[in-house]
Amino acid sequence: MKVVDTWHDYKLLAMSDGQKLENWHNIILSRPDPQIIWTEESRLWPKADAVYHRSKTGGGAWEKKNNIPDKWQIKYKDLTFNIKLMGFKHTGIFPEQAYNWDYMINKIKNSNRPIKVLNLFAYTGGATVACAYAGADVVHVDSSKGMVAWAKDNIASSHLTDKNVRFIVDDCLKFVEREIRRGHQYDAIIMDPPSFGRGANKEVWNIEESLYKLITKCLDVLSDKPLFFLINSYTTGLSPKVLENILSLTVKQKYKGVITSDEIGIKMENSSLVLPCGIYARWEENDES
Repeated sequence: MKVVDTWHDYKLLAMSDGQKLENWHNIILSRPDPQIIWTEESRLWPKADAVYHRSKTGGGAWEKKNNIPDKWQIKYKDLTFNIKLMGFKHTGIFPEQAYNWDYMINKIKNSNRPIKVLNLFAYTGGATVACAYAGADVVHVDSSKGMVAWAKDNIASSHLTDKNVRFIVDDCLKFVEREIRRGHQYDAIIMDPPSFGRGANKEVWNIEESLYKLITKCLDVLSDKPLFFLINSYTTGLSPKVLENILSLTVKQKYKGVITSDEIGIKMENSSLVLPCGIYARWEENDES
């Protein structure tokens, strides 16, 4: 497992009975996490400024215990992200993705060549911000207008508006198919596919039925010398090896390189405990590719 412990503005403070207590730049949130099936005492739980309560009928709601802003910012190294309380417990950023941001930044900066990145299911643009910061041209695609607007705010807050970033509201598969017809190509592809979703025009996405097809299509928009292909997932029950197998059957059939996969977790403060948060698999060029 790749363990993230490089944050200053974010800290995982405690975990017990299906809840995690987190410090988001001095605002403390208690949020559900189904993997926390143990009980551990902590004096920190009463410090929560807001608690997300799940509903037995689905969904849930935030209970604000203290007066907190509608929106605030956190920094990760030189990157700045806007945070707010969203429905279904989210805040707009997945802090464990710092592992992938660091990887992208280093890979792009060390490539010593212009890099064009396609970020699919790009959400609020954590990867978009990282790649733009590293100097890449980025095309950011998501089916939600609200998420794309949020990503634009993150680019502005990170002082990267001078970078070449295009924001597209579209269904990811349909966008890739159009890019194939246009003859456009990319040196790196990132995707964070949901388990289930709908595109900009209500197109149905199901990861078990749609992911392999999308990745196969993406082969036709990869450049002659791609830098990396990264898949991230939070789908329950999906093994990192599954994503690795898909890359082996697609990207590696066309390009020489190395495939790796693993879980990503966050280390709890002052503890040896690590919270598993997601999985990834990536193909990347190597010196022999």
